[in-house]
Amino acid sequence: MKVTRFEDLEIWLLARELYKLVFQITSKVPFYNDFRFRDQMRDSSGSVSDNIAEGFERGGNKEFIQFLSVAKGSCGETRNQSYRAFDSNYISKEILDDLLERTDILSRKTANLIKSIKASDHKGVKYD
Repeated sequence: MKVTRFEDLEIWLLARELYKLVFQITSKVPFYNDFRFRDQMRDSSGSVSDNIAEGFERGGNKEFIQFLSVAKGSCGETRNQSYRAFDSNYISKEILDDLLERTDILSRKTANLIKSIKASDHKGVKYD
């Protein structure tokens, strides 16, 4: 399958699902009332899909790789915040495990895409 839009990327779809889960989790009390932490976790999880989309739309592989790296970092930030949420008794062990699995898979798939792009001779649409 040829990818022509960022919406075609599996990692973007996974990142979107991660954000929806984080939004749902952070919408419940007591998490919801911790405004700073709630917003920080929403921002980091949203940043994953935002950076995938922005990097893709730039049209060049170098920029795309740079934005994928930022997305991977935001995914790691969300994973760390998941531990913090658990340690703060905002989420259950079951939810923590779900978040850890999702962020781990997303991080690995993003790293694999970066490797694949680096190994490719195609320079992106910007240079076609």
